[in-house]
Amino acid sequence: MNAPLQQPMSGKPPLTLLIAAPRGFCAGVDRAIEIVERAIERYGAPVYVRHEIVHNRYVVDSLKAQGAIFVEELDEVPDGAPVVFSAHGVPKSVPVEATRREMVWVDATCPLVSKVHRQAERQIEAGRHIVFVGHEGHPEVIGTMGQVPEGAITLVETVEDVDALVFSDGVPLAFLTQTTLSVDDTREIVAALQARFPRIVGPKAEDICYATSNRQAAVKAIAPGSDLVLVIGAPNSSNSLRLVEVAQRMGTTARLIQRASEIDPAWLEGVGTLGLTAGASAPESLVREVVEQLAEWRELEEHTLVSAEEKMVFKLPRQLVD
Repeated sequence: MNAPLQQPMSGKPPLTLLIAAPRGFCAGVDRAIEIVERAIERYGAPVYVRHEIVHNRYVVDSLKAQGAIFVEELDEVPDGAPVVFSAHGVPKSVPVEATRREMVWVDATCPLVSKVHRQAERQIEAGRHIVFVGHEGHPEVIGTMGQVPEGAITLVETVEDVDALVFSDGVPLAFLTQTTLSVDDTREIVAALQARFPRIVGPKAEDICYATSNRQAAVKAIAPGSDLVLVIGAPNSSNSLRLVEVAQRMGTTARLIQRASEIDPAWLEGVGTLGLTAGASAPESLVREVVEQLAEWRELEEHTLVSAEEKMVFKLPRQLVD
């Protein structure tokens, strides 16, 4: 750990701040938010959004102020109204229902999630049963499992779930994964699947998205030198929760916060170096908000640790491009 610094002239105790990079918004989140904003411009308010467009209350509230109305199901959307599907993806039945009701619908599913959907379809066409690694109840998991016929896919969350799998002899198998999982956990689960079912077929490239992998690697870069790691993200954000777990597994205390106002000053007692990052659905403005709050209590020395450069950009849906 860093040696204690001399008390600065301000009288505030010093704090070394290690900020992870990359952090915050990924290309899929940027695209999803722009889709909602463009839909409001094109169709006029209100535009309905099925589920949180991304898992961040600050983002959702900002879009509400612009004219977005968030609903859980299409039943809450008036016939003919414009509706956007969230970045997490939806079951096939949702756009079918929207079309039947003559809704103007726009799909904001992250292209990397859509890639998993296409892989699922191809595996079913090849006659394979899919073992899907993911978290039960997560919108992305519901959306992916809804791409294939009922009974054609089995969800596993842990190595123990893999041990409990029972398939008839000769059943061809394939595995796919949620895009926002722990890289380390998923590696163990996939290894267990391949050990139990040596002929199981996997994707050519891993399904965990580049942003999830990069943000976990960035936490691994800041956690060893930190007394505490703060992760900005929502409690229902899978990728944000994984960042907390990554830091904790490296032996560093880590906490998930949504806004700077949630920071308890008592957490900083005895902390000389603090690591800071943000999940893929948290805007940079919340990072700066946290930095400003910390600066009120401590004399900051900021360092950004860059572990990867990201230049990914995804195209918008055709109906929103002039």
